[in-house]
Amino acid sequence: MLAGTFAINMYNLTNAWFVSRLGTGALAAISFTFPVVMLLMFMTRGLGSGALTLVAHAIGERDREKAATITTHALIFSILFAAVVTALGMLTIIPLFSRLGATGEVLDMTARYMKIWYLGSIIMVLQMVTSDIIMSTGNTKAVSILMVGSTVMNVFLDIGLIFGRFGMPKMGITGAALATLLSQAAALAAAVYILVNKMGLVSASNLSPRQLFQSSRKILTFGIPGALGMILTPISAGVITKLVAGYGNTAVAAMGVASRIEMFAFMIPMAVGMSLIPFAAQNFGAGRLDRIRQARKVTMTFALSYGIFIGFLFILFAEPMASVFSTERAVKEVLCSFIYITCMGYGMLEVHRYAGFMITGAHYPLQASLLNIFRVVVLLIPLSIVESILLELEGIFWGRLATDLLCGLIGIWWSGRMLLLREKDGS
Repeated sequence: MLAGTFAINMYNLTNAWFVSRLGTGALAAISFTFPVVMLLMFMTRGLGSGALTLVAHAIGERDREKAATITTHALIFSILFAAVVTALGMLTIIPLFSRLGATGEVLDMTARYMKIWYLGSIIMVLQMVTSDIIMSTGNTKAVSILMVGSTVMNVFLDIGLIFGRFGMPKMGITGAALATLLSQAAALAAAVYILVNKMGLVSASNLSPRQLFQSSRKILTFGIPGALGMILTPISAGVITKLVAGYGNTAVAAMGVASRIEMFAFMIPMAVGMSLIPFAAQNFGAGRLDRIRQARKVTMTFALSYGIFIGFLFILFAEPMASVFSTERAVKEVLCSFIYITCMGYGMLEVHRYAGFMITGAHYPLQASLLNIFRVVVLLIPLSIVESILLELEGIFWGRLATDLLCGLIGIWWSGRMLLLREKDGS
């Protein structure tokens, strides 16, 4: 999954870079779309995590027919969900982005981009859900190939459709939206081929409205808490950014760089984490809670070890890394301060995430969501506010470190407790 995770990060970076070549207005337009696109992608990811968990559980039970039924129902439900997104999105483009602050030519470019994005949302939703279902079978190599292939194709189409290269029409920002749509369509076609012809996980039987409703309800039981937990991440980032903004543009710029550096720091543990939900769900379905406990111990030990290693590495190279991203002394000082204070909490942050994945795989989606809510609502935001009052800008960084350390400890205790309860339920 590491190659696929790297591809996702490069996908977002290259897309923004190509659009930035069109000028500040185009970059502003694509920036306005970001929170809306991310919100809808988080909602889709929640839907996908529900389908992933249920299919993996059925496979663990060695019930292939049940897995095929859930897969088919998930795809139908995804189409219905995407249709609602398209309808509501097309009706609200101008009022929504006007409220967000887009005006004039920037609003026009934003509208042109989002019209194509909304019309293609069915492809985006199905592509994400099908990839999650393939992952639920344990075939992470196929998912990784789809991710990498889609990213490479998107880069090629970006160059062609944005700038009019390779015999393609020059479409500007509209071309960026179309490039994303076409690359996702290619990945979707390959994913559907794998599900239908290679895995036999699409079935034309059991398509009654009653059965579809039952499957959809089960998927949403996992999907809604999962999506809620994901949505809290950008919300908390917005609150922290608001706090940091009180200390000037220099602090905001430094935090923007820090988020990108951390994104690459977490790629390896993220790749491990992406496999934990299907692993836990399959073994829960097979009645092998001992393997889930073993995986919990091994992966959390890895997260702590990796966190300590990358933390010391970041401390050692903080100044050279800061110099790569900025030449302004003030920005580099804030960035180095952030790294020195927060990096020792990286391992415990990943432990917290792994705990949530394990709990979700063991069919406790609400408890996993509560773990994320506790981190953001009870720890991160209050501690950041209080510490900023006491220690100003550095206090926000200390609040983040305290949050990561505490939520890691809570994650260890909470995941152990949930697995113990699940074991008692089965005995």
